Amino acid sequence: MAMVGSPKVVLLDEPSTGMDPRSKRFLWDTILASFQGSRGAILTTHSMEEADALCSRVGIMVKGELRCLGSTQHLKNLYGAGYTLEMKLGGEESTPTTEGGDRHARLREFVFGLFPDAAHLESFADRLVFSVPQHSVPSLADCFSQLEKAKVELDIEEYSFSQTTLEQVFLKFAHEDEADGE
Repeated sequence: MAMVGSPKVVLLDEPSTGMDPRSKRFLWDTILASFQGSRGAILTTHSMEEADALCSRVGIMVKGELRCLGSTQHLKNLYGAGYTLEMKLGGEESTPTTEGGDRHARLREFVFGLFPDAAHLESFADRLVFSVPQHSVPSLADCFSQLEKAKVELDIEEYSFSQTTLEQVFLKFAHEDEADGE
């Protein structure tokens, strides 16, 4: 209703709370289409996914204190932990050991060769997860080129290389606040 009169600024408080995914997506598309050019909106939300989808600038508040302000990409670069690399081994064999040696060890060796500062977070069955600091990735193009090459050579069925999410940035501030409170 607030958008009907075409105001210059609209305040939206948790606009998609309680909506199913399809309705939420429709609302987000409507908001994005309505606020281009000389119109603006101020949005409050607990959903970092919503903030990432809708906002050109984000401020994160913890216990009523503004902790950071900037574009979502700026906040991810400045406060994020870098990237998460998840890999799933291919082939019919779902265990980590084959005739060629320990498949997990070969994959870890490849990842630590590509990203020396990476940390192995977890392994289960045919999946491995690594944390890769941002400074370890000078070129995403080179990174993906090496991963695609390894996909064939090391029998990797699939991989995911994703940047820190806005949710993780928020949780970092929340955890720091809890640690300061102790």
